[in-house]
Amino acid sequence: MNTLIKNGRLIDPANGVDEIADIAIQKTKIVGIGTEIPQSFKADETIDASGLWVLPGIIDLSGYLREPGQENKTRIPFETYAAVSAGITKICCMPEKHSPIDSGATVKLIRSKAKQAGFARVSMIGALTEKLEGEQLSHMGSLKYVGCVGVSQGWEPMKDLATLRKAMEYAATHELPLFFHPLEHSLMEAGGMHEGALSTRLGLPPIPVAAETAAMAQILTLVEQTKTPVHFCRLSSADSITLLKQAKDRGLPVTADVAVHQLFLTEMDLCDYNSLCHVIPPFRSERDRDALRLAVSDGTIDAICSDHQPHEIDAKLTPFEESSPGISGFETLLPLVLRLVEEKIIDINQAIAYLTHKPAALINSNAGTLQAGKKADLSLFDPKEFWQLDVDQLLSKGKNTPFSGWSFNGKTTQTFVKGKIAYKKGE
Repeated sequence: MNTLIKNGRLIDPANGVDEIADIAIQKTKIVGIGTEIPQSFKADETIDASGLWVLPGIIDLSGYLREPGQENKTRIPFETYAAVSAGITKICCMPEKHSPIDSGATVKLIRSKAKQAGFARVSMIGALTEKLEGEQLSHMGSLKYVGCVGVSQGWEPMKDLATLRKAMEYAATHELPLFFHPLEHSLMEAGGMHEGALSTRLGLPPIPVAAETAAMAQILTLVEQTKTPVHFCRLSSADSITLLKQAKDRGLPVTADVAVHQLFLTEMDLCDYNSLCHVIPPFRSERDRDALRLAVSDGTIDAICSDHQPHEIDAKLTPFEESSPGISGFETLLPLVLRLVEEKIIDINQAIAYLTHKPAALINSNAGTLQAGKKADLSLFDPKEFWQLDVDQLLSKGKNTPFSGWSFNGKTTQTFVKGKIAYKKGE
């Protein structure tokens, strides 16, 4: 199937493109843009994209697909379809205790289910240790062989620093990117919220900023010793941003991302014990949120992700500290990032870069661009469509979002994955 998309506004920060132009797709690849479209190209279908944006496919660095092991929450077809409805064409599936991604068989199973569904593509971030128990290192060579794009311990603790160092050195020998969630478990309690006057007043177990910064400091010390590149996942505090800046200034091979919801909500959104705002790391102070926004604006942060964690309804109906942490975030990732543009925190090219070629680089992928010769992963986006988030209309099985009732400008109308239409609004 050959497709010609005409008169769209192509926004491709990786190549410095922001212009009205045509784009030609032949089978699975982009074959030309504008005047570079081959004269021999014949379209089977022509799409008039006048008034629409043509964006590279979004690469989401963090999605929890729950299979295998937690099918009571959702299944891969539902979540990958929710992803493409929001312009996400590649999901990095994170390991978790009930779905550790610690064997080649698990990787192949997830890939098979995603391929059979035919929506967003899925890349796996494998477990750093077997069953994420923090003791025995996983077979990282095997995980890389079957296609894992990195390894992570998720939110689970390591046995000790000696094991952590060995894991870092072992991952480096296989050239597997390391994704670390900085969290010192001995400094936090189950459940919990940001430590401060509000947590004391609400009587909720506190999670201090030090739980994040102490873990970061330990890892940075090991990075300095081993020279192993590390990516920090889901930073949440101003002090963590300071540590990150200092490390980058010293030339350490470190990068970091932030979950998009951390750029909007704070501890104040928990005033009524709203379990929909129960996340790890917790929403922190306005000072922390503003520091994260500044880090996005000045480029200290390297990528923005959804940290998509769908839950069944019952998981959020318990008392706050007993509820399951996480937000269903695929369908609000792009709208929230574009709201940062509206609020003049970043410009449109920064926004798209944080969702496309920048996260692609962190998993050593050449995706996230509209360049000729690359896979035709892209979306059409209508910037003029105004809509309000209704949780009942979410395509994800997880309806757990604190953004219900929020209004947004712009909606994805079509998404192509490897040249095929994976989503079309209204169908």
